[in-house]
Amino acid sequence: MRLYFSGHDCRYAAEQTLLMLFPGEKPEYPEGPPSGDRCELTVKRGGRYTVCSALLVRGGLSFHARAQVENSRLTGEFETVGYTNRIVKLAFYRAALASGLPKPEWGSLSGVRPAKLMDAYLREGLSPRAAKGRFMREYFVSGSRAQLCLDAALAAQEAARSLDERDVCLYVGIPFCPTRCAYCSFVSQSVERSFALVPPYVDALVEEIRSGGQMVRETGLRVRSFYMGGGTPTTLSAQQMDRVLTAFEESFDRDRCQEITVEAGRPDTITAEKLAVLKDHGVTRVSVNPQTMEDHVLRAIGRRHTAADIEAAMELVAGYGFPHVNMDLIAGLPADTPEGFRRSLDRCLAFGTDNVTVHTLALKKGSRILLEGLPIPGPEAVAEMLDYAAPALRKAGYSPYYLYRQKYMSGSFENTGWCRPGAECWYNVQIMSELCSILSFGAGGSTKMVEPGTNHIERVFNLKYPKEYTERPEKAAANQAAFAAFYESLKGAQ
Repeated sequence: MRLYFSGHDCRYAAEQTLLMLFPGEKPEYPEGPPSGDRCELTVKRGGRYTVCSALLVRGGLSFHARAQVENSRLTGEFETVGYTNRIVKLAFYRAALASGLPKPEWGSLSGVRPAKLMDAYLREGLSPRAAKGRFMREYFVSGSRAQLCLDAALAAQEAARSLDERDVCLYVGIPFCPTRCAYCSFVSQSVERSFALVPPYVDALVEEIRSGGQMVRETGLRVRSFYMGGGTPTTLSAQQMDRVLTAFEESFDRDRCQEITVEAGRPDTITAEKLAVLKDHGVTRVSVNPQTMEDHVLRAIGRRHTAADIEAAMELVAGYGFPHVNMDLIAGLPADTPEGFRRSLDRCLAFGTDNVTVHTLALKKGSRILLEGLPIPGPEAVAEMLDYAAPALRKAGYSPYYLYRQKYMSGSFENTGWCRPGAECWYNVQIMSELCSILSFGAGGSTKMVEPGTNHIERVFNLKYPKEYTERPEKAAANQAAFAAFYESLKGAQ
Protein backbone atom coordinates (compact mmCIF):
# COMPACT_ATOMS: atom_id res chain seq x y z
CA MET A 1 0.00 0.00 0.00
CA ARG A 2 1.17 3.49 -0.83
CA LEU A 3 1.58 5.66 2.26
CA TYR A 4 1.79 9.42 2.04
CA PHE A 5 2.59 11.68 5.01
CA SER A 6 2.07 15.39 5.53
CA GLY A 7 3.06 17.28 8.67
CA HIS A 8 4.84 14.33 10.31
CA ASP A 9 7.20 11.41 9.75
CA CYS A 10 5.56 8.67 11.81
CA ARG A 11 6.69 5.93 9.47
CA TYR A 12 7.09 3.21 12.07
CA ALA A 13 3.61 3.81 13.52
CA ALA A 14 2.02 3.72 10.07
CA GLU A 15 3.92 0.60 9.03
CA GLN A 16 2.97 -1.25 12.22
CA THR A 17 -0.67 -0.38 11.67
CA LEU A 18 -0.47 -1.47 8.04
CA LEU A 19 1.11 -4.76 9.11
CA MET A 20 -1.67 -5.36 11.63
CA LEU A 21 -4.59 -4.40 9.38
CA PHE A 22 -3.35 -5.50 5.95
CA PRO A 23 -0.69 -8.20 6.69
CA GLY A 24 -0.16 -9.13 3.02
CA GLU A 25 0.73 -5.61 1.90
CA LYS A 26 4.11 -3.87 1.97
CA PRO A 27 4.50 -0.09 2.41
CA GLU A 28 5.45 2.10 -0.53
CA TYR A 29 6.42 5.75 -0.26
CA PRO A 30 5.70 7.88 -3.35
CA GLU A 31 7.57 11.17 -3.68
CA GLY A 32 4.44 13.21 -4.30
CA PRO A 33 0.71 12.90 -3.59
CA PRO A 34 -0.22 9.43 -4.85
CA SER A 35 -3.17 8.19 -6.83
CA GLY A 36 -4.98 4.86 -6.75
CA ASP A 37 -5.17 2.69 -3.62
CA ARG A 38 -3.40 4.46 -0.79
CA CYS A 39 -3.51 5.93 2.69
CA GLU A 40 -2.81 9.62 3.18
CA LEU A 41 -2.06 10.64 6.78
CA THR A 42 -1.96 14.38 7.50
CA VAL A 43 -1.12 15.94 10.88
CA LYS A 44 -1.99 19.57 11.66
CA ARG A 45 -1.66 21.48 14.92
CA GLY A 46 -4.48 23.86 15.76
CA GLY A 47 -5.12 26.20 18.66
CA ARG A 48 -6.35 23.49 21.05
CA TYR A 49 -5.89 20.16 19.26
CA THR A 50 -3.35 18.42 17.07
CA VAL A 51 -5.34 16.41 14.52
CA CYS A 52 -4.46 13.53 12.20
CA SER A 53 -6.72 13.12 9.15
CA ALA A 54 -6.66 9.82 7.27
CA LEU A 55 -7.80 9.23 3.70
CA LEU A 56 -7.90 5.55 2.77
CA VAL A 57 -8.61 4.66 -0.85
CA ARG A 58 -9.42 1.01 -1.64
CA GLY A 59 -10.83 -0.20 -4.93
CA GLY A 60 -11.76 3.32 -5.98
CA LEU A 61 -13.72 4.02 -2.79
CA SER A 62 -12.61 6.65 -0.29
CA PHE A 63 -12.86 6.45 3.49
CA HIS A 64 -12.09 9.26 5.90
CA ALA A 65 -11.28 9.30 9.61
CA ARG A 66 -9.71 11.58 12.24
CA ALA A 67 -7.96 11.34 15.58
CA GLN A 68 -6.84 14.13 17.85
CA VAL A 69 -4.96 15.00 21.03
CA GLU A 70 -5.13 18.10 23.20
CA ASN A 71 -2.07 20.29 22.78
CA SER A 72 -1.84 20.59 26.56
CA ARG A 73 -0.58 17.00 26.61
CA LEU A 74 2.32 17.79 24.28
CA THR A 75 4.57 18.98 27.08
CA GLY A 76 7.91 17.88 25.62
CA GLU A 77 9.56 16.05 22.74
CA PHE A 78 8.91 12.59 24.21
CA GLU A 79 5.21 13.31 24.75
CA THR A 80 4.81 15.01 21.37
CA VAL A 81 6.34 12.10 19.48
CA GLY A 82 4.33 9.55 21.46
CA TYR A 83 0.96 11.23 21.04
CA THR A 84 1.58 12.01 17.35
CA ASN A 85 2.34 8.35 16.69
CA ARG A 86 -0.79 7.42 18.58
CA ILE A 87 -3.18 9.66 16.60
CA VAL A 88 -1.59 8.57 13.30
CA LYS A 89 -2.20 4.92 14.18
CA LEU A 90 -5.70 5.64 15.42
CA ALA A 91 -6.77 7.65 12.36
CA PHE A 92 -5.42 4.92 10.06
CA TYR A 93 -7.24 2.29 12.12
CA ARG A 94 -10.56 4.17 12.04
CA ALA A 95 -10.35 4.65 8.27
CA ALA A 96 -9.68 0.92 7.81
CA LEU A 97 -12.74 0.01 9.89
CA ALA A 98 -14.83 2.50 7.92
CA SER A 99 -13.85 0.56 4.79
CA GLY A 100 -15.50 -2.57 6.18
CA LEU A 101 -12.41 -4.27 7.59
CA PRO A 102 -13.32 -6.54 10.54
CA LYS A 103 -12.40 -5.13 13.94
CA PRO A 104 -9.17 -6.74 15.24
CA GLU A 105 -9.21 -8.26 18.71
CA TRP A 106 -6.39 -5.94 19.72
CA GLY A 107 -8.11 -2.89 18.29
CA SER A 108 -5.67 -0.19 17.25
CA LEU A 109 -2.74 -1.57 19.26
CA SER A 110 0.33 -2.83 17.44
CA GLY A 111 3.02 -2.72 20.15
CA VAL A 112 4.89 -5.58 21.80
CA ARG A 113 3.92 -4.85 25.43
CA PRO A 114 0.24 -3.85 25.65
CA ALA A 115 0.10 -4.68 29.36
CA LYS A 116 2.39 -1.71 30.09
CA LEU A 117 -0.41 0.60 28.95
CA MET A 118 -2.84 -1.05 31.35
CA ASP A 119 -0.23 -0.84 34.10
CA ALA A 120 0.06 2.92 33.52
CA TYR A 121 -3.71 3.32 34.08
CA LEU A 122 -3.49 1.39 37.35
CA ARG A 123 -0.58 3.55 38.48
CA GLU A 124 -2.74 6.62 37.87
CA GLY A 125 -5.03 5.29 40.59
CA LEU A 126 -7.78 3.75 38.44
CA SER A 127 -9.50 0.66 39.77
CA PRO A 128 -8.98 -2.54 37.75
CA ARG A 129 -12.51 -2.25 36.39
CA ALA A 130 -12.07 1.41 35.40
CA ALA A 131 -8.65 0.71 33.87
CA LYS A 132 -10.07 -2.10 31.75
CA GLY A 133 -12.94 0.08 30.56
CA ARG A 134 -10.66 2.96 29.61
CA PHE A 135 -8.33 0.56 27.81
CA MET A 136 -11.20 -0.79 25.73
CA ARG A 137 -12.52 2.69 24.93
CA GLU A 138 -9.22 4.30 23.99
CA TYR A 139 -7.74 1.46 21.97
CA PHE A 140 -10.87 -0.45 20.82
CA VAL A 141 -9.55 -3.67 22.33
CA SER A 142 -12.00 -6.54 22.84
CA GLY A 143 -13.13 -7.46 26.33
CA SER A 144 -11.24 -10.77 26.34
CA ARG A 145 -7.92 -9.16 25.33
CA ALA A 146 -8.40 -6.29 27.75
CA GLN A 147 -8.86 -8.86 30.53
CA LEU A 148 -5.61 -10.58 29.50
CA CYS A 149 -3.86 -7.22 29.76
CA LEU A 150 -5.42 -6.46 33.12
CA ASP A 151 -4.35 -9.80 34.58
CA ALA A 152 -0.80 -9.32 33.26
CA ALA A 153 -0.62 -5.74 34.57
CA LEU A 154 -1.73 -6.85 38.05
CA ALA A 155 0.97 -9.54 38.04
CA ALA A 156 3.53 -6.91 37.01
CA GLN A 157 2.51 -4.71 39.91
CA GLU A 158 2.93 -7.61 42.31
CA ALA A 159 6.40 -8.27 40.89
CA ALA A 160 7.36 -4.59 41.10
CA ARG A 161 6.45 -4.42 44.80
CA SER A 162 9.08 -7.04 45.62
CA LEU A 163 11.90 -5.44 43.62
CA ASP A 164 14.63 -3.15 44.91
CA GLU A 165 16.40 -0.62 42.67
CA ARG A 166 19.59 -2.72 42.86
CA ASP A 167 17.88 -5.96 41.79
CA VAL A 168 18.73 -7.47 38.38
CA CYS A 169 17.94 -10.62 36.43
CA LEU A 170 20.34 -12.91 34.58
CA TYR A 171 19.79 -14.58 31.21
CA VAL A 172 22.08 -17.26 29.80
CA GLY A 173 21.64 -18.16 26.13
CA ILE A 174 22.45 -21.58 24.67
CA PRO A 175 22.11 -21.16 20.87
CA PHE A 176 22.08 -24.85 19.94
CA CYS A 177 19.26 -27.26 19.04
CA PRO A 178 19.08 -30.87 17.85
CA THR A 179 17.43 -29.66 14.62
CA ARG A 180 16.00 -26.38 13.38
CA CYS A 181 12.22 -26.08 13.61
CA ALA A 182 10.31 -24.79 10.59
CA TYR A 183 9.05 -21.68 12.41
CA CYS A 184 12.43 -20.70 13.86
CA SER A 185 14.60 -17.78 12.77
CA PHE A 186 16.67 -17.52 15.95
CA VAL A 187 20.43 -17.36 15.78
CA SER A 188 20.73 -21.00 16.75
CA GLN A 189 22.88 -23.79 15.42
CA SER A 190 21.95 -27.40 14.73
CA VAL A 191 24.26 -29.55 16.85
CA GLU A 192 24.45 -31.99 13.95
CA ARG A 193 26.23 -29.34 11.89
CA SER A 194 28.11 -27.47 14.58
CA PHE A 195 29.07 -30.00 17.25
CA ALA A 196 32.64 -28.70 17.29
CA LEU A 197 31.40 -25.23 18.30
CA VAL A 198 29.83 -26.40 21.57
CA PRO A 199 32.93 -27.00 23.77
CA PRO A 200 34.62 -23.64 23.01
CA TYR A 201 31.24 -21.93 23.40
CA VAL A 202 30.81 -23.38 26.89
CA ASP A 203 34.37 -22.34 27.76
CA ALA A 204 33.69 -18.74 26.68
CA LEU A 205 30.29 -18.69 28.40
CA VAL A 206 31.72 -19.86 31.72
CA GLU A 207 34.38 -17.14 31.59
CA GLU A 208 31.77 -14.49 30.76
CA ILE A 209 29.59 -15.62 33.68
CA ARG A 210 32.52 -15.50 36.10
CA SER A 211 33.57 -12.01 35.02
CA GLY A 212 29.94 -10.90 35.16
CA GLY A 213 29.65 -12.17 38.70
CA GLN A 214 32.66 -10.14 39.76
CA MET A 215 31.19 -7.02 38.10
CA VAL A 216 27.82 -7.50 39.80
CA ARG A 217 29.46 -7.90 43.23
CA GLU A 218 31.64 -4.82 42.75
CA THR A 219 28.65 -2.79 41.57
CA GLY A 220 26.54 -3.79 44.56
CA LEU A 221 23.75 -5.46 42.59
CA ARG A 222 21.61 -8.44 43.58
CA VAL A 223 20.27 -11.26 41.44
CA ARG A 224 16.50 -11.93 41.63
CA SER A 225 15.98 -14.37 38.72
CA PHE A 226 18.16 -16.68 36.64
CA TYR A 227 16.90 -17.92 33.29
CA MET A 228 18.70 -20.27 30.88
CA GLY A 229 17.08 -20.27 27.44
CA GLY A 230 17.94 -20.92 23.84
CA GLY A 231 17.94 -22.61 21.50
CA THR A 232 17.68 -25.68 23.69
CA PRO A 233 19.89 -25.58 26.80
CA THR A 234 19.58 -29.32 27.33
CA THR A 235 21.36 -29.82 24.01
CA LEU A 236 24.46 -29.46 26.19
CA SER A 237 25.80 -32.58 27.85
CA ALA A 238 25.21 -33.12 31.56
CA GLN A 239 28.85 -32.23 32.23
CA GLN A 240 28.59 -29.00 30.21
CA MET A 241 25.40 -27.97 31.97
CA ASP A 242 27.07 -28.66 35.29
CA ARG A 243 29.95 -26.33 34.35
CA VAL A 244 27.57 -23.49 33.41
CA LEU A 245 25.41 -23.82 36.54
CA THR A 246 28.48 -24.21 38.77
CA ALA A 247 29.88 -20.97 37.32
CA PHE A 248 26.61 -19.25 38.20
CA GLU A 249 26.61 -20.65 41.75
CA GLU A 250 30.21 -19.70 42.42
CA SER A 251 30.01 -16.25 40.83
CA PHE A 252 26.74 -14.80 42.18
CA ASP A 253 25.12 -14.40 45.57
CA ARG A 254 21.88 -16.40 45.39
CA ASP A 255 20.36 -15.22 48.69
CA ARG A 256 17.72 -13.05 46.93
CA CYS A 257 17.38 -15.20 43.81
CA GLN A 258 13.78 -16.36 43.90
CA GLU A 259 13.89 -18.71 40.91
CA ILE A 260 16.20 -20.61 38.59
CA THR A 261 14.60 -21.61 35.29
CA VAL A 262 16.08 -23.87 32.62
CA GLU A 263 14.39 -24.60 29.31
CA ALA A 264 14.62 -28.33 28.74
CA GLY A 265 12.70 -27.65 25.54
CA ARG A 266 12.97 -30.67 23.31
CA PRO A 267 12.13 -34.07 24.79
CA ASP A 268 14.83 -35.70 22.67
CA THR A 269 17.42 -33.79 24.74
CA ILE A 270 16.08 -34.72 28.18
CA THR A 271 17.91 -37.46 30.09
CA ALA A 272 17.99 -38.61 33.68
CA GLU A 273 21.62 -37.52 33.97
CA LYS A 274 20.84 -33.96 32.86
CA LEU A 275 17.80 -33.68 35.11
CA ALA A 276 19.92 -34.85 38.05
CA VAL A 277 22.35 -32.01 37.34
CA LEU A 278 19.50 -29.48 37.28
CA LYS A 279 18.11 -30.83 40.55
CA ASP A 280 21.51 -30.80 42.24
CA HIS A 281 21.94 -27.13 41.32
CA GLY A 282 18.63 -26.08 42.82
CA VAL A 283 16.75 -25.39 39.58
CA THR A 284 13.20 -24.37 40.50
CA ARG A 285 11.53 -24.54 37.09
CA VAL A 286 12.00 -26.79 34.06
CA SER A 287 10.31 -25.88 30.80
CA VAL A 288 9.38 -28.65 28.37
CA ASN A 289 8.22 -27.20 25.07
CA PRO A 290 6.37 -29.70 22.88
CA GLN A 291 4.65 -26.91 20.80
CA THR A 292 2.16 -29.58 19.70
CA MET A 293 1.13 -33.08 20.75
CA GLU A 294 0.13 -34.08 17.21
CA ASP A 295 2.65 -36.39 15.54
CA HIS A 296 1.97 -35.20 11.99
CA VAL A 297 2.43 -31.56 13.09
CA LEU A 298 5.71 -32.46 14.81
CA ARG A 299 6.91 -33.96 11.53
CA ALA A 300 5.74 -30.88 9.61
CA ILE A 301 7.82 -28.53 11.78
CA GLY A 302 10.94 -30.72 11.59
CA ARG A 303 10.91 -32.34 15.02
CA ARG A 304 12.43 -35.81 15.26
CA HIS A 305 10.41 -36.99 18.18
CA THR A 306 6.83 -38.06 18.80
CA ALA A 307 4.11 -37.10 21.25
CA ALA A 308 4.87 -40.36 23.07
CA ASP A 309 8.45 -39.11 23.55
CA ILE A 310 7.05 -35.93 25.13
CA GLU A 311 4.94 -37.96 27.52
CA ALA A 312 7.94 -40.09 28.48
CA ALA A 313 10.03 -36.96 29.08
CA MET A 314 7.30 -35.45 31.25
CA GLU A 315 7.17 -38.62 33.35
CA LEU A 316 10.94 -38.43 33.77
CA VAL A 317 10.79 -34.75 34.78
CA ALA A 318 7.99 -35.44 37.27
CA GLY A 319 10.17 -38.04 39.01
CA TYR A 320 12.69 -35.38 40.04
CA GLY A 321 10.17 -33.25 41.90
CA PHE A 322 11.00 -29.82 40.51
CA PRO A 323 8.87 -27.16 42.20
CA HIS A 324 7.50 -25.90 38.87
CA VAL A 325 7.17 -27.30 35.35
CA ASN A 326 6.17 -25.34 32.25
CA MET A 327 4.92 -26.53 28.88
CA ASP A 328 4.71 -24.46 25.67
CA LEU A 329 2.26 -24.77 22.78
CA ILE A 330 2.02 -22.80 19.52
CA ALA A 331 -1.30 -22.01 17.87
CA GLY A 332 -1.16 -21.91 14.07
CA LEU A 333 1.59 -24.42 13.25
CA PRO A 334 1.79 -25.99 9.77
CA ALA A 335 -0.59 -28.94 9.30
CA ASP A 336 -2.41 -28.18 12.56
CA THR A 337 -6.15 -27.68 12.94
CA PRO A 338 -8.37 -26.28 15.69
CA GLU A 339 -9.29 -29.85 16.62
CA GLY A 340 -5.61 -30.88 16.77
CA PHE A 341 -4.71 -27.88 18.89
CA ARG A 342 -7.53 -28.69 21.31
CA ARG A 343 -6.21 -32.23 21.67
CA SER A 344 -2.70 -30.88 22.29
CA LEU A 345 -3.84 -28.49 25.00
CA ASP A 346 -6.00 -31.11 26.68
CA ARG A 347 -3.06 -33.54 26.77
CA CYS A 348 -0.81 -30.86 28.27
CA LEU A 349 -3.39 -30.05 30.94
CA ALA A 350 -3.62 -33.74 31.78
CA PHE A 351 0.01 -33.65 32.94
CA GLY A 352 -1.02 -31.27 35.72
CA THR A 353 1.86 -28.84 35.19
CA ASP A 354 1.43 -25.53 36.98
CA ASN A 355 2.56 -23.34 34.08
CA VAL A 356 1.45 -23.35 30.41
CA THR A 357 2.46 -20.85 27.74
CA VAL A 358 0.30 -20.49 24.64
CA HIS A 359 2.12 -18.83 21.76
CA THR A 360 0.73 -17.69 18.44
CA LEU A 361 2.80 -18.57 15.39
CA ALA A 362 4.99 -15.66 14.32
CA LEU A 363 5.95 -15.66 10.64
CA LYS A 364 9.65 -14.83 10.90
CA LYS A 365 12.00 -13.92 8.09
CA GLY A 366 14.44 -16.75 7.49
CA SER A 367 12.10 -19.43 8.82
CA ARG A 368 11.46 -22.48 6.68
CA ILE A 369 7.73 -21.69 6.77
CA LEU A 370 8.33 -18.54 4.74
CA LEU A 371 11.29 -19.75 2.69
CA GLU A 372 9.44 -22.88 1.53
CA GLY A 373 5.93 -21.48 1.61
CA LEU A 374 4.59 -24.11 4.00
CA PRO A 375 0.79 -24.03 4.35
CA ILE A 376 -0.42 -22.78 7.72
CA PRO A 377 -3.85 -22.33 9.33
CA GLY A 378 -5.59 -19.06 8.53
CA PRO A 379 -6.39 -16.33 11.07
CA GLU A 380 -9.89 -17.71 11.65
CA ALA A 381 -8.51 -21.12 12.58
CA VAL A 382 -5.91 -19.56 14.89
CA ALA A 383 -8.64 -17.49 16.54
CA GLU A 384 -10.62 -20.70 17.14
CA MET A 385 -7.56 -22.27 18.80
CA LEU A 386 -7.03 -19.33 21.14
CA ASP A 387 -10.74 -19.03 21.86
CA TYR A 388 -10.62 -22.60 23.13
CA ALA A 389 -7.41 -22.15 25.11
CA ALA A 390 -8.38 -19.23 27.34
CA PRO A 391 -11.59 -20.64 28.89
CA ALA A 392 -10.11 -24.14 29.11
CA LEU A 393 -7.11 -22.83 31.04
CA ARG A 394 -9.22 -20.65 33.33
CA LYS A 395 -11.53 -23.59 34.07
CA ALA A 396 -8.49 -25.70 34.97
CA GLY A 397 -7.34 -23.10 37.51
CA TYR A 398 -4.81 -21.12 35.46
CA SER A 399 -4.64 -17.34 35.14
CA PRO A 400 -2.72 -15.23 32.62
CA TYR A 401 0.27 -13.51 34.22
CA TYR A 402 2.33 -12.15 31.32
CA LEU A 403 1.85 -11.56 27.62
CA TYR A 404 3.53 -10.02 24.63
CA ARG A 405 3.03 -9.62 20.92
CA GLN A 406 5.37 -9.91 17.94
CA LYS A 407 5.54 -8.77 14.34
CA TYR A 408 3.89 -10.95 11.72
CA MET A 409 1.84 -13.00 14.16
CA SER A 410 -0.96 -15.06 12.68
CA GLY A 411 -4.15 -13.04 13.06
CA SER A 412 -2.19 -10.36 14.95
CA PHE A 413 -2.87 -12.19 18.24
CA GLU A 414 -0.58 -12.68 21.27
CA ASN A 415 1.62 -14.96 23.37
CA THR A 416 0.31 -15.57 26.88
CA GLY A 417 1.80 -17.23 29.93
CA TRP A 418 -0.72 -19.00 32.17
CA CYS A 419 -0.09 -20.40 35.63
CA ARG A 420 -1.73 -21.67 38.76
CA PRO A 421 -1.49 -19.47 41.88
CA GLY A 422 2.10 -19.13 43.06
CA ALA A 423 3.64 -20.63 39.91
CA GLU A 424 4.55 -17.41 38.09
CA CYS A 425 7.87 -17.28 36.26
CA TRP A 426 8.85 -13.86 37.56
CA TYR A 427 11.64 -13.47 35.02
CA ASN A 428 9.02 -13.43 32.25
CA VAL A 429 7.06 -10.74 34.08
CA GLN A 430 10.17 -8.67 34.78
CA ILE A 431 11.46 -8.72 31.21
CA MET A 432 8.09 -8.14 29.54
CA SER A 433 7.08 -5.30 31.86
CA GLU A 434 10.66 -3.93 31.89
CA LEU A 435 10.74 -3.77 35.68
CA CYS A 436 14.48 -4.23 36.15
CA SER A 437 17.72 -4.69 34.25
CA ILE A 438 18.52 -7.94 32.45
CA LEU A 439 22.20 -8.94 32.25
CA SER A 440 22.60 -11.39 29.36
CA PHE A 441 25.35 -13.93 28.74
CA GLY A 442 26.11 -15.84 25.56
CA ALA A 443 25.82 -15.36 21.81
CA GLY A 444 22.94 -13.15 20.72
CA GLY A 445 22.40 -11.90 24.26
CA SER A 446 20.62 -8.58 24.70
CA THR A 447 21.47 -6.76 27.92
CA LYS A 448 18.84 -4.26 29.01
CA MET A 449 19.60 -1.53 31.56
CA VAL A 450 16.50 -0.08 33.23
CA GLU A 451 16.59 3.08 35.31
CA PRO A 452 14.17 2.47 38.23
CA GLY A 453 11.03 4.59 38.23
CA THR A 454 11.57 6.00 34.73
CA ASN A 455 11.09 5.08 31.08
CA HIS A 456 14.84 5.32 30.50
CA ILE A 457 16.25 2.07 29.07
CA GLU A 458 19.61 1.40 27.45
CA ARG A 459 20.70 -1.74 25.58
CA VAL A 460 23.92 -3.43 24.56
CA PHE A 461 24.19 -6.62 22.53
CA ASN A 462 26.54 -9.59 22.49
CA LEU A 463 27.82 -10.87 19.18
CA LYS A 464 25.18 -12.95 17.40
CA TYR A 465 26.93 -16.10 16.26
CA PRO A 466 28.60 -18.71 18.49
CA LYS A 467 31.89 -18.72 16.56
CA GLU A 468 32.42 -14.96 16.64
CA TYR A 469 31.26 -14.88 20.27
CA THR A 470 33.98 -17.34 21.27
CA GLU A 471 36.65 -15.56 19.22
CA ARG A 472 35.93 -12.01 20.44
CA PRO A 473 35.47 -12.05 24.23
CA GLU A 474 36.31 -8.36 24.35
CA LYS A 475 32.76 -7.52 23.15
CA ALA A 476 31.12 -9.24 26.12
CA ALA A 477 33.65 -7.55 28.42
CA ALA A 478 32.78 -4.14 26.95
CA ASN A 479 29.07 -4.82 27.51
CA GLN A 480 29.69 -5.68 31.16
CA ALA A 481 31.69 -2.48 31.56
CA ALA A 482 28.77 -0.54 30.08
CA PHE A 483 26.42 -2.25 32.54
CA ALA A 484 28.60 -1.28 35.51
CA ALA A 485 28.98 2.29 34.21
CA PHE A 486 25.19 2.60 33.92
CA TYR A 487 24.72 1.80 37.60
CA GLU A 488 27.61 3.99 38.65
CA SER A 489 25.91 6.86 36.81
CA LEU A 490 22.72 6.22 38.77
CA LYS A 491 24.69 6.48 42.02
CA GLY A 492 26.06 9.82 40.88
CA ALA A 493 22.59 11.12 40.06
CA GLN A 494 21.24 10.39 43.54
